[in-house]
Amino acid sequence: MRRAVCPGSFDPVTNGHLDIVGRAASLFDEVVVAVGVNKSKSSSRLFSSDERMDMLRRACAPWENVRVEGFTGLLTDFCVEHDIQAIVKGLRAVSDFDYELQMAQMNASLTDVETVFVPTSPEWSFLASSLVKEVATYGGDVSTLVPDFVHERLAERIAENAAKNAARG
Repeated sequence: MRRAVCPGSFDPVTNGHLDIVGRAASLFDEVVVAVGVNKSKSSSRLFSSDERMDMLRRACAPWENVRVEGFTGLLTDFCVEHDIQAIVKGLRAVSDFDYELQMAQMNASLTDVETVFVPTSPEWSFLASSLVKEVATYGGDVSTLVPDFVHERLAERIAENAAKNAARG
């Protein structure tokens, strides 16, 4: 069985992420969407790891060969533990390639996992979770950039945070 992993923080999951996951699902027998669970970064995240995994499970439901799991530590250790042969990474721009190539070479030096680069579809080449959060925080319309249910949760979370900040004064 050919298994691949699509790793990320997915805070929140975007249509760009789903484009890469769907394309990976057509290339591999099984795809694991691996959500990085880093306790030290939890305060900078908009959504908890459980919330991110819940949203991803819902977003990935159309693909029967895709499952979602959290991981801590090295991605290569996760790959070895789950008998995963490939890491699938989406590339938006040439600048992504420089960093991702270094990471791929480091991962290859640690284990026998291959990295497969998939260029993002042109319609999503600008898209990043950080941009979605920033635009949404300032009231911009990001409804076409994330699944509908993610958009709803994003709006709710931003409203909650705004209310908390207003209460603090």
